[in-house]
Amino acid sequence: MKKNNKVNQQGPTVAPGIDDQEELEQSASQQEIDSGEYTSVTTISYDEVDPS
Repeated sequence: MKKNNKVNQQGPTVAPGIDDQEELEQSASQQEIDSGEYTSVTTISYDEVDPS
């Protein structure tokens, strides 16, 4: 049987009804850090206001 190795081109998905922003901003517990079950997240914000 051949494996289907298609890459999801739509990006990550979150189950309906979950507040994804709240879930993504939640810090990892010490137990998760110790077991390596966490992801480092960097937030980039673009300020579109022109300087006066």
